[in-house]
Amino acid sequence: MVDESGSAINVIAMTDETPIVMESCEYEMIELFRKINLSRPIAHTLAFLAKGREISSQNIEMLSGLRQPEVSLAMRYLQKNNWIEFREEKKSKGKGRPVKMYRLTVLLNQIIGKLEEAIIAENRQVLGNIELLKKIPDTYDTE
Repeated sequence: MVDESGSAINVIAMTDETPIVMESCEYEMIELFRKINLSRPIAHTLAFLAKGREISSQNIEMLSGLRQPEVSLAMRYLQKNNWIEFREEKKSKGKGRPVKMYRLTVLLNQIIGKLEEAIIAENRQVLGNIELLKKIPDTYDTE
């Protein structure tokens, strides 16, 4: 989170082990993911998972301010790309569904490499379309 002055605020989620603390580097990561057109939920989720620990979707919701459907969509995208895995953990108190604990299964650099490849391929296609447009005779050109 960022306060009114623009400074990063540490946000903590309690897990069974030590708390998860978001620092300025994670916020920078989120901003950079957003600049390469990753959705806000995916950018936040990747930043949390990049810390190398398991985290529940509920913790991602609390830390990021995302809604449950947004986190679910982000997890679906990450699973589709085979970047994460999850395990179910029974709740220690009360009833209800087990909590899903997620973690990255590939290195963050591999994910960044895949994103880079996709962006390069997309830009090549755009440039190819521009070249095709240049070959179309300009019927509006009066010179």
